[in-house]
Amino acid sequence: MTRILIIEDEEPMAEAIKYSLEKDGLEAEVATDGGAGWRLFEEGGYDLVILDLMLPVIDGLEICRRVRQAGDTPVLILTAKDTELDRVLGLEMGADDYVTKPFSMRELVARVKAILRRASRTLQEFDRDVLEAGDVSIDPERHEVVVRGAVVDLPPVEYRLLELFLKKSGKLLARDYLISAGWRGEFYGQNKNLDVHIRRLREKVEEDPARPRRIVTVRGLGYRYEPCA
Repeated sequence: MTRILIIEDEEPMAEAIKYSLEKDGLEAEVATDGGAGWRLFEEGGYDLVILDLMLPVIDGLEICRRVRQAGDTPVLILTAKDTELDRVLGLEMGADDYVTKPFSMRELVARVKAILRRASRTLQEFDRDVLEAGDVSIDPERHEVVVRGAVVDLPPVEYRLLELFLKKSGKLLARDYLISAGWRGEFYGQNKNLDVHIRRLREKVEEDPARPRRIVTVRGLGYRYEPCA
């Protein structure tokens, strides 16, 4: 089921949004400050974040920036502000849409569904196309990985990690984002398990796994796939 995270400090409004979304068949969870919202997001598994701009503990623009750094989860910003500057700031930080209070719940649900449809179409396009970066490619339809002209067998977690690296080639992918995607929100092991799978993946795609040039460690943050290493 589609899961939506609502980060809104006005509890009656947050509960009204939650009720409207669930009435439309969507699953929703609520956090009433930025700190609690970010902790929930880090647990993974959300398909969209509805985010108030003015939040205690961590403000909405900072949350939006962190969500965008962590991956490509869509963000819909809610705000009582109605200036062009606020709108531009929100969209420049990576928000997918922007709704000014007061708004109708019908409009909000329609905006949410439109964002989810766009995200779904993007994923379908990824799934249909062969992914290529340098001398590594994945054919999602055949579930086939080719490295320097040879077919390579990968276990499910390594396959999902490589697929994500190729889709986001050249971009920093945060550790939490890779864990959530690789284990599909069901990862209960230690953080070090990610490093073990990255090491095994390097053994299959790097010419010299001891000196990786494709799957590059960004110390303290995550990993980046270099397509032309």
